[in-house]
Amino acid sequence: MGLLNNLSIRSKLIFMLLALSTCSLFVTAYIGYRSGKSHLSKTVSNQLTSLRASKADQIESYFEDIRHQTQTLSENLMVVEAMQEFKTAYNQLQQSRTPTDLEDTLKEYYRKEFLTKLAETSDGKPVLESYLPETSAARYLQYYYIATNPNPAGEKHLLDDPEDKSEYSSIHTRYHPIFRNIVEKFGYQDILLIDPQTGEIVYSVFKETDFGTSLTTGPYSNSNLGFALADLRKAKGKDYVQIFDFDSYRPSFGAPVAFIAAPIYDGSQFIGVLAFQLPVNQINNVMTGYRKWKSNGLGDTGEIYLVGDDYLMRSVSRFLIQDPTTYSKALREHGVKEQILKRIEQFGTSILQQPVKTEAVKAALAGQEGTQIIDDYRGIEVLSSYAPLNINGLEWVIVSQMDLAEAYAPVFAFQKRVLVSAALIILLITLLAMGLAHLFVQPVRALIASARKVTDGQVDAVVNLDSEDEFGELAESFNQMVGSLRTQTQLVEQKNRENEKLLTSVFPDSVAKRLKRGETNIAESVSNVTVLFCDIAGFGKLSRSMDTHEVIAILNDLVSLFDQATAKYGIEKIKTIGDNYMAVCGLSILHIDHQKRAVDFALEMLALTHRFSNERGFDIDLEIGIHSGDIVAGIVGREKVVYDVWGDTVNVANKLMIDCPTGAILVSQNVYNSLHDIYDFEQAEDITPNGKGQQKAWLLKTAQELVASTV
Repeated sequence: MGLLNNLSIRSKLIFMLLALSTCSLFVTAYIGYRSGKSHLSKTVSNQLTSLRASKADQIESYFEDIRHQTQTLSENLMVVEAMQEFKTAYNQLQQSRTPTDLEDTLKEYYRKEFLTKLAETSDGKPVLESYLPETSAARYLQYYYIATNPNPAGEKHLLDDPEDKSEYSSIHTRYHPIFRNIVEKFGYQDILLIDPQTGEIVYSVFKETDFGTSLTTGPYSNSNLGFALADLRKAKGKDYVQIFDFDSYRPSFGAPVAFIAAPIYDGSQFIGVLAFQLPVNQINNVMTGYRKWKSNGLGDTGEIYLVGDDYLMRSVSRFLIQDPTTYSKALREHGVKEQILKRIEQFGTSILQQPVKTEAVKAALAGQEGTQIIDDYRGIEVLSSYAPLNINGLEWVIVSQMDLAEAYAPVFAFQKRVLVSAALIILLITLLAMGLAHLFVQPVRALIASARKVTDGQVDAVVNLDSEDEFGELAESFNQMVGSLRTQTQLVEQKNRENEKLLTSVFPDSVAKRLKRGETNIAESVSNVTVLFCDIAGFGKLSRSMDTHEVIAILNDLVSLFDQATAKYGIEKIKTIGDNYMAVCGLSILHIDHQKRAVDFALEMLALTHRFSNERGFDIDLEIGIHSGDIVAGIVGREKVVYDVWGDTVNVANKLMIDCPTGAILVSQNVYNSLHDIYDFEQAEDITPNGKGQQKAWLLKTAQELVASTV
């Protein structure tokens, strides 16, 4: 207090203004920072959770589809007949004559081809006698379909008939192209038919070394396929389908393989087992989004993967795909054993090799789901979202994660902006406080000077405190100022209402509200919206025959009809460019059916245009292009601002409009994929957007019928 007493009034005023303003600033900044940080953190967490939930639905649906396919094929009459015929033919081969070089040829194949590759991925040296088929039929089949098959390893399935003139080969020639086609169309690794009584694999598409062997007594009886056979032998009922988790499978040179199997019944008789080797690539495609991590919202470091109850991966790591060298280095630094790294390199996959014993995986395997910050399998701090999967027969969990540095980049950027803004505001407050204090003290100094003159005896310098002196004039001026200020406030409020009305007419409601709050840099990425571009065909020709006022009036009338229809379908008008009209569905308000709403709005526009044209005797029509995808939206300009959207989705919609026939609606492939079961389309010529390859386009038949009905 003693120090304050020694300060001048000007210094005290500066100190008080700074103290109050700085405290208010820090309180406001802290509250804003905490709120902004919480919002941004929640947004990032929700994004990861949403991506994880979406992929979980996809992978669960995928396995459910495979289960239905397996059950359906196991009940197919062709499969039942094939099982019977292959069993009979296989048993006949037990007494067939074998080629004289059969033993030597088989041993040569196993030594040079199979055992050599198996040794590269196995611990120890495989023993030949442990893998050679035991029965005459198995040796016979492996001789003709594997050892002497002219096709290289991995392409043995291309042989239909080895021309040994056996009954088995005759049956194989009839059924093999059909089963091979199923494998190619559905993406399976292999299809196998197994005799449940003997455990013998009487048929397979890809002809690996398990072909013809017994899963009961043969070299692969302890494989997951052998366990599948044992499980199905205990099953009671035709509808039983079971998935058997990934395990190292020696016929595939130790690669991780999973199976799904179902019993085959002939009436009430259990005659066989149908087994599919699950397609690893399809699972990886689902989890990686066909390696389009960025476009799926996972940035530079995000990934979604599967983990089994043994804490090993069931899908491939993104980092192994993108940069195997850096991936191996990170695992090595995190203490992963060299033996594991070697197997990952040999198989080219992290499935059943990469251990993931993180807190997220432990929680998910315990039946929990959530989002938390953890160290991932590379030893890097990540934001991780996890949950168990609901797949019958598999104890798997799904994890979506992103490096914390990238996930919280918006939070860190926001923190930096808050600190910089606070520093600048404090500097501004300091300068402002100094200026205000100087102005405030000036009248006081003048009064002091006058008082000192009076003290010195200058009575003519006495300040008259009457109501008509300077203070009276100041009071009168102040009152006038208040009256003037009141008038100005009313004018400002009126202008504000006019400006608000103008804002809501020019910009979408959500953008107008943000502008009113004082935001200037408005820009955001919006996913999964539908963009509509429309061109008024014939308007240019019509405008040349009229004066400017008539042209503007006609265009305003037509555009007003379009604008009135936007609310009905939840469409947001973006802008008109001459006789072009651009609108978006799903921008400010999320609509699940945004593509259908856009098409319905386009049909309404056509109907309005035809009615407008017929009533006024004009020859105008529309050309409409519709595409859906991701866009960037924001305010452009500083002095004269406009709200606009851009991105590949906008470019494609514009190109569709340009290529669209008059009176028609031309949509992109993804719009067609979503709505082809609701509307009738016919394929149009491909379009080529700027910088992109050719894309398919589809004409809406309903629009053509609408045009025909109004002609």
